[in-house]
Parts: sequence; structure tokens; C-alpha cells
Amino acid sequence: MEQTLEIIGTLVGLLYLWLEYRASIYLWIAGIIMPAVYIFVYLEAGLYADFGINIYYLGAAIYGWMMWKYGSFLRRKILRKSAPHQVGKEQELPITRMPIRYLVPLAVVFIASFMGIAWILIQFTDSNVPWWDSFTTALSIVGMWMLARKYVEQWWAWIVVDVVSAGLYIYKGLDFTAALYAFYTIIAIFGYFKWKKMMLPIE
Repeated sequence: MEQTLEIIGTLVGLLYLWLEYRASIYLWIAGIIMPAVYIFVYLEAGLYADFGINIYYLGAAIYGWMMWKYGSFLRRKILRKSAPHQVGKEQELPITRMPIRYLVPLAVVFIASFMGIAWILIQFTDSNVPWWDSFTTALSIVGMWMLARKYVEQWWAWIVVDVVSAGLYIYKGLDFTAALYAFYTIIAIFGYFKWKKMMLPIE
């Protein structure tokens, strides 16, 4: 049963990746289905932080959908500078660079999440990979928020997560998922350059 769910999650993950690469808002539909599947896969594999992060992903997918669909009002200042004729029209959230002011708060969130999750796993679970599991989970929390805001730098977070996760899943015997994350790594690199071309220009 675990392997069947893993295969389903892998297929949905590939669809999610393709939609994310294209910056399609429909990635959030796959973003709801995929964590719902992987909740059971990770629980069975003893990857408790990954189990927890997929609960977060469910909520983040709803938030991401709302941000991409209706969040353009947050970028009206950008639109006034680069495309004033579009102001006032209903627009999907544009791809932009992440403001520097978010670096310190995100670093704090990452460190706090990393240490907090690791402590929970060490104290209350039988996880044999608490630090690696916590690292990918904490960075995924940050990356998901960046994706919901449609910041091009979100790809860098996912490249690191994907590389580490691929090795972690090989170690845990989740071969299909490991292959998916290795593929994610390659596509994430191309995705970064794809989004840069699609990014809203700022004068």
C-alpha cells in the first residue's frame, strides 16, 4: 500500500512540478492532492517532520491559490512603475524578486523551525534522521511561503531541499520519491531561469 501511494504521489508531484515550472495557478490543485497522499507515505516511513510539513502544505496550497489569484493588489506599486496601464485591472500575482527586507525574518523562521523541529523529533519520536529531516522541513516552510508570494528566489530554496531530500529518501528506501526529488533538482534549476524570463520587469 505504501509503495502504491508513493507512486501516486510521484505522478502528482510530476504534474505539480510541470505546473510550477510554467507558473500556472493550477499547481495549487496538485499542491493539495500531493500532500494528502504523502501524509500517509511519510508517516509509515517514520519521516515525522515530513509528515508534519505536508499538513502545512495543505494550508499553504490554499493560501498560495488565494495569493496568486487575488494578491496583485500587494504589487500595485510595482505595476504603477512598470505597467501603469494595467493598474485597476484584475491581475494574477506577477513574478518578482523577493524584497531584501524579508531575508532576516525568513532566516529567523528557518533557524527557529530547524532547531524546534529537530528537538521535537529527538525528544518525542524514533526518527533516525532528525537533523536532515528537520533541515528539509524548515527550508520547505520558507520555500513554500516564497512560492506563494511568487518570488523567483523560491527556486533556490527548492534546489537545496531537493538535493538533500533525494539523498534522505534513498537512505530511507523510498526509491520512487528519491527519483522524483532528483528530477526536481534538475527542473528547479531550469525553473529558476524560466521564471527569470517571465518575471515582471522593474525600471
